[in-house]
Amino acid sequence: MRIALFITCYNDMLFPEVGQAMVRLFRRLGHDVEFPAEQTCCGQMHFNSGYQDACIPLVQRFVGAFAGYDVVVTPSGSCASMVRRYHPLVAELAADRGADSGLRDLVAAVSPRVLELSEFLVDTLGVTDVGARFPHRVAFHPTCHSTRLLVVGDRPTRLLAGVEGLTLVDLPRSEACCGFGGTFAVKNADTSVAMGQDKVDDVLGTGAEVLTAGDTSCLMHIGGLLSRRRSSVRVMHLAEILAATGTDA
Repeated sequence: MRIALFITCYNDMLFPEVGQAMVRLFRRLGHDVEFPAEQTCCGQMHFNSGYQDACIPLVQRFVGAFAGYDVVVTPSGSCASMVRRYHPLVAELAADRGADSGLRDLVAAVSPRVLELSEFLVDTLGVTDVGARFPHRVAFHPTCHSTRLLVVGDRPTRLLAGVEGLTLVDLPRSEACCGFGGTFAVKNADTSVAMGQDKVDDVLGTGAEVLTAGDTSCLMHIGGLLSRRRSSVRVMHLAEILAATGTDA
């Protein structure tokens, strides 16, 4: 099985340790992963901001970079949902603009193979115990895109339950948005911060040492607000916890 890592712009620029954790995790499970250097942005920011024409060359580049792989794994429910749900719409737009050049067929072949990390581990590899050890109290924030668009369900928490030493604590109002929402946080900063503060209140009430999620964008937002409260709660991507062995936790 040829596995490609779609690391996303966010992780590539701001959280490279997430990609490194994924590589360690896959190798521990006996799988090599390739990183196509041609990959760039999936176009989510442009699409959500109304610049959908600007997505066409990005989608063209995406399918070119990842064609030929059996599965494309990403540490982002947000970007996975963009590829699976909205790349086909961009391909239709390209056809309307006369810029198709077979894009619809390429997208139809590539986009269903793009999986969020927990989907890949649980559904494709059939594992929930990945051999991790992380002796800490952990709260899990189910991000909006992974919950509402990908419907990953309990896959992440099943993986966390299989981690040796980890105590998973309930996060009240876990389904509530953290307020980041990509460009929403820029356009509606006050509302975004208010929503984030509510999420931080809930996190602090759990007594967790670590907050985890499947999107570093949400973790950055919540983590920034936690730091402003001088909280000791760490934020870590799900991949980092699953890659932990105890000595590095």
